[in-house]
Amino acid sequence: MALERRDPWWFLGGAAAGAIVALAVVLAVEALSGPHEPPAAAAAPHMVEETGVSGIDHVYDGDFRFFVGGGVAVFDCDDDGRQDVYLAGGANPAALYRNVSPVGGALRFTAVPGSATDLTGVTGSYPLDVDGDGRLDLVVLRVGENVLLRGLGGCRFERANEAWSFDGGGAWTVGFSATWEEGADLPTLAFGNYLTLDTTGTPTGACDDNHVLRPDGPGGYGEPIPLTPGWCSLSMLFSDWGHTGQVDLRVANDRHYTRDGEEQLWRFAAGEPPYPYTHEEGWRSLRIWGMGIAAHDVTGDGIPEVVITSQGDNKLQTLEDGATGPSYTDIAIRRGATAHRPFVGDQTLPSTAWHPEFGDVNNDGLVDLFISKGNVDAMVEYAARDPSDLLIGRADGTFFEGALEAGVVSLGRDRGAALADFNLDGLPDLIEVSRRENVRVWRNVGAGDADSPVAMGNWVAVRLEQQGPNRDAVGAWIEVDTGGETTQVWEMTVGGGHAGGQLGWLHVGLGERDGAQIRVQWPDGTIGPWQHVDAHTFVIVAPDTDAQVWRPEDAGATG
Repeated sequence: MALERRDPWWFLGGAAAGAIVALAVVLAVEALSGPHEPPAAAAAPHMVEETGVSGIDHVYDGDFRFFVGGGVAVFDCDDDGRQDVYLAGGANPAALYRNVSPVGGALRFTAVPGSATDLTGVTGSYPLDVDGDGRLDLVVLRVGENVLLRGLGGCRFERANEAWSFDGGGAWTVGFSATWEEGADLPTLAFGNYLTLDTTGTPTGACDDNHVLRPDGPGGYGEPIPLTPGWCSLSMLFSDWGHTGQVDLRVANDRHYTRDGEEQLWRFAAGEPPYPYTHEEGWRSLRIWGMGIAAHDVTGDGIPEVVITSQGDNKLQTLEDGATGPSYTDIAIRRGATAHRPFVGDQTLPSTAWHPEFGDVNNDGLVDLFISKGNVDAMVEYAARDPSDLLIGRADGTFFEGALEAGVVSLGRDRGAALADFNLDGLPDLIEVSRRENVRVWRNVGAGDADSPVAMGNWVAVRLEQQGPNRDAVGAWIEVDTGGETTQVWEMTVGGGHAGGQLGWLHVGLGERDGAQIRVQWPDGTIGPWQHVDAHTFVIVAPDTDAQVWRPEDAGATG
């Protein structure tokens, strides 16, 4: 299907701990047949753990305030085309690592120490070109003052709070998302705060308000705008959830500290204060131990579904057909995406899920879903040995567990994670943060092994560039048509996950197709032309120009 915006009907009006989740979940998966012949689903890829030789030696640790968080930011800080990483440290200093992996080879990183980046108290971070200079900056979330780090090139950064009139506050922040509002020179920044802290930095047990900072004058921000009520947010995501051009803020909340709280969707309109959608406008109450958010068009209708991780069963929500507001229904059970108990380990106890992320790890053209897992600390009513899930997409729209086959089973207290093609071979790799253990690194070797990787399927990697403040076209939509009756649709967002995200190459699996037609709906609503791209290529797309092929050797990205 070709992607088009729907009518903007909404203008009519608009965990760290907890009791055991009572689960009565049926695991049988319904077959969901589509109106066309879907692509053939592939098996899970093989992944080889290379933690010990990766060069990453980093641990996320700390007291109760760091039981949540532990995010990773993935982005290119030295313009060589390879994705570098910035890792939260909690009570330990955060750490920046440059990616020096040879193309198609073992994953290798080298530490880049610096006084600006080696901050303590960091729970997570997100890459974002705040000032539109073409160099990615970092939004660093902390227990205490949040910090904006301005990218200087060459993986060097400087503190920019004062230069950008940014009030970093002093809250316990774990969630973040950003968007560009119409006519703004700077992005709007949303910060999700957890429990309030007293003057000594000790949590009080009450949920804090979240905050939004909007641009105010050239090159700077105004006073933080509270989003009240706040119900202990652990993740947030700006998304055009109905695909109408209206971008709003989804918030996942941990119900453990508030019995009257619920998940939230805040409406944002230019020149107006944000407000939460009400039940009268179609929003339905959902109270879970909300940990992380991810959004992607799973059903093929051009509108993103939303995954919300939790303790116990996870949610996969879809907008109801014919809805006259943000009315969602859950399809996780029939899609096989609840992932509510460990597939190995403590299988009789419910899971604790954190970071969700969509991606095509086997390049079959069917989206997969990674969910990191791990006990909060020592909650006996939840699984202590709780491996992360790698849910592989089937052709009928359901998922099956592929982590064991892939070889990515770990039994630590996992938190943030990222799927990214670190060695530029067309296969997404995996990096995962665990509390009190070294960060884990897995290389995707397709159908082969460490010595002899074997490619799976075809792929294309896309990066967007445009002039003006929003250089990376956050808020754009990318369509990828491989010749079937269903077009893959990807929304460019910053936020979500659990305490970390990425900005750079968008990896898209093509299955057996040797190329695809792509086009972009830019943030201003302009729709570009269809352009052919060959498989196994990195392409840079800008408005009003032909897609440009980028080659790893062009930037010396060979290790």
